[in-house]
Amino acid sequence: MINKILRDIRIELLDEFDKNFSRGGFFSKPWPNRRDGSSTHLNNTGRLRRSITARIAGHSVIFTSSEPYAAIHNYGGTITVTPKMKKFFWAKFKETGQERYKHLALMKTGAKIRIPQRQFIGNSPEVTKAVEDIVRAAMDAEMARIAKK
Repeated sequence: MINKILRDIRIELLDEFDKNFSRGGFFSKPWPNRRDGSSTHLNNTGRLRRSITARIAGHSVIFTSSEPYAAIHNYGGTITVTPKMKKFFWAKFKETGQERYKHLALMKTGAKIRIPQRQFIGNSPEVTKAVEDIVRAAMDAEMARIAKK
Protein backbone atom coordinates (compact mmCIF):
# COMPACT_ATOMS: atom_id res chain seq x y z
CA MET A 1 0.00 0.00 0.00
CA ILE A 2 2.81 2.44 0.83
CA ASN A 3 4.31 1.98 -2.65
CA LYS A 4 0.98 2.80 -4.30
CA ILE A 5 0.62 5.92 -2.13
CA LEU A 6 4.14 7.07 -3.02
CA ARG A 7 3.52 6.46 -6.74
CA ASP A 8 0.26 8.42 -6.55
CA ILE A 9 1.97 11.30 -4.73
CA ARG A 10 4.76 11.32 -7.33
CA ILE A 11 2.29 11.48 -10.23
CA GLU A 12 -0.05 14.04 -8.63
CA LEU A 13 2.68 16.45 -7.51
CA LEU A 14 4.63 16.23 -10.77
CA ASP A 15 1.42 17.31 -12.48
CA GLU A 16 0.80 20.13 -10.00
CA PHE A 17 4.39 21.42 -10.21
CA ASP A 18 4.09 21.39 -14.01
CA LYS A 19 0.88 23.41 -13.75
CA ASN A 20 2.76 26.10 -11.80
CA PHE A 21 4.38 27.14 -15.09
CA SER A 22 0.94 27.63 -16.68
CA ARG A 23 -0.32 29.42 -13.56
CA GLY A 24 2.67 31.76 -13.55
CA GLY A 25 3.23 31.14 -9.86
CA PHE A 26 3.58 28.64 -7.06
CA PHE A 27 -0.02 27.49 -6.68
CA SER A 28 -1.90 30.67 -5.64
CA LYS A 29 1.24 32.82 -5.12
CA PRO A 30 2.09 34.59 -8.41
CA TRP A 31 5.72 35.00 -9.45
CA PRO A 32 7.07 38.56 -9.31
CA ASN A 33 7.27 40.44 -12.60
CA ARG A 34 10.57 41.38 -14.17
CA ARG A 35 12.00 44.78 -13.29
CA ASP A 36 10.67 46.19 -16.55
CA GLY A 37 7.16 45.16 -15.44
CA SER A 38 6.75 42.33 -17.92
CA SER A 39 5.56 39.00 -16.63
CA THR A 40 7.74 35.95 -16.42
CA HIS A 41 6.55 32.40 -16.59
CA LEU A 42 10.02 30.79 -16.45
CA ASN A 43 8.93 29.26 -19.69
CA ASN A 44 10.93 30.92 -22.47
CA THR A 45 12.28 27.61 -23.78
CA GLY A 46 10.38 25.10 -21.63
CA ARG A 47 13.63 23.40 -20.56
CA LEU A 48 13.14 24.13 -16.86
CA ARG A 49 9.56 22.91 -16.94
CA ARG A 50 10.53 19.68 -18.73
CA SER A 51 13.49 19.08 -16.40
CA ILE A 52 11.42 18.42 -13.27
CA THR A 53 11.59 14.77 -12.25
CA ALA A 54 10.63 12.76 -9.20
CA ARG A 55 11.86 9.52 -7.74
CA ILE A 56 10.80 7.38 -4.84
CA ALA A 57 13.53 6.79 -2.25
CA GLY A 58 12.53 4.69 0.72
CA HIS A 59 9.39 6.29 2.14
CA SER A 60 9.93 9.64 0.39
CA VAL A 61 9.33 11.22 -2.99
CA ILE A 62 12.19 13.47 -4.11
CA PHE A 63 11.61 16.17 -6.74
CA THR A 64 14.56 17.61 -8.65
CA SER A 65 15.53 19.52 -11.76
CA SER A 66 18.57 18.83 -13.91
CA GLU A 67 18.89 22.47 -14.95
CA PRO A 68 21.74 24.29 -13.18
CA TYR A 69 19.72 27.51 -12.83
CA ALA A 70 16.69 25.80 -11.23
CA ALA A 71 17.74 26.47 -7.63
CA ILE A 72 18.33 30.21 -8.09
CA HIS A 73 14.80 30.58 -9.48
CA ASN A 74 13.14 28.26 -6.97
CA TYR A 75 14.78 29.84 -3.90
CA GLY A 76 15.92 33.27 -5.16
CA GLY A 77 19.33 34.73 -4.43
CA THR A 78 22.10 36.80 -5.96
CA ILE A 79 24.56 36.11 -8.76
CA THR A 80 27.80 37.93 -9.54
CA VAL A 81 28.34 39.40 -13.02
CA THR A 82 31.30 37.79 -14.80
CA PRO A 83 33.04 38.75 -18.07
CA LYS A 84 31.50 35.66 -19.69
CA MET A 85 28.03 36.83 -18.66
CA LYS A 86 28.66 40.30 -20.08
CA LYS A 87 29.69 38.74 -23.39
CA PHE A 88 26.52 36.64 -23.41
CA PHE A 89 24.33 39.68 -22.63
CA TRP A 90 25.93 41.67 -25.50
CA ALA A 91 25.25 38.77 -27.86
CA LYS A 92 21.62 38.54 -26.68
CA PHE A 93 21.21 42.32 -27.07
CA LYS A 94 22.52 42.17 -30.64
CA GLU A 95 20.28 39.20 -31.40
CA THR A 96 17.06 40.56 -29.86
CA GLY A 97 17.52 44.31 -29.47
CA GLN A 98 15.95 44.07 -26.00
CA GLU A 99 17.13 46.86 -23.72
CA ARG A 100 17.26 44.63 -20.65
CA TYR A 101 20.19 42.72 -22.21
CA LYS A 102 22.00 45.98 -22.93
CA HIS A 103 21.46 47.04 -19.32
CA LEU A 104 22.89 43.72 -18.08
CA ALA A 105 25.84 43.91 -20.51
CA LEU A 106 26.76 47.37 -19.21
CA MET A 107 26.93 46.22 -15.57
CA LYS A 108 30.37 46.15 -14.00
CA THR A 109 32.09 42.81 -13.54
CA GLY A 110 31.58 41.82 -9.90
CA ALA A 111 28.22 43.59 -9.63
CA LYS A 112 25.42 41.62 -7.99
CA ILE A 113 22.13 40.71 -9.65
CA ARG A 114 19.27 39.83 -7.32
CA ILE A 115 17.06 37.04 -8.60
CA PRO A 116 13.67 37.06 -6.84
CA GLN A 117 12.19 33.77 -5.72
CA ARG A 118 9.96 32.21 -8.36
CA GLN A 119 9.24 28.92 -6.64
CA PHE A 120 7.90 26.11 -8.79
CA ILE A 121 8.56 23.00 -6.63
CA GLY A 122 8.55 22.47 -2.87
CA ASN A 123 6.29 22.26 0.13
CA SER A 124 3.15 24.32 0.57
CA PRO A 125 -0.32 23.99 2.10
CA GLU A 126 -1.56 22.79 -1.31
CA VAL A 127 1.10 20.04 -1.39
CA THR A 128 0.20 18.96 2.14
CA LYS A 129 -3.49 18.79 1.24
CA ALA A 130 -2.79 16.77 -1.93
CA VAL A 131 -0.71 14.27 0.06
CA GLU A 132 -3.36 14.03 2.77
CA ASP A 133 -6.08 13.43 0.15
CA ILE A 134 -4.04 10.66 -1.50
CA VAL A 135 -3.32 8.94 1.82
CA ARG A 136 -6.93 9.27 2.93
CA ALA A 137 -8.23 7.78 -0.34
CA ALA A 138 -5.79 4.87 -0.09
CA MET A 139 -6.76 4.20 3.52
CA ASP A 140 -10.47 4.35 2.68
CA ALA A 141 -9.98 1.91 -0.20
CA GLU A 142 -8.01 -0.46 2.02
CA MET A 143 -10.64 -0.28 4.76
CA ALA A 144 -13.38 -1.01 2.22
CA ARG A 145 -11.38 -3.98 0.88
CA ILE A 146 -10.93 -5.37 4.41
CA ALA A 147 -14.62 -4.86 5.23
CA LYS A 148 -15.62 -6.96 2.18
CA LYS A 149 -13.74 -10.00 3.55
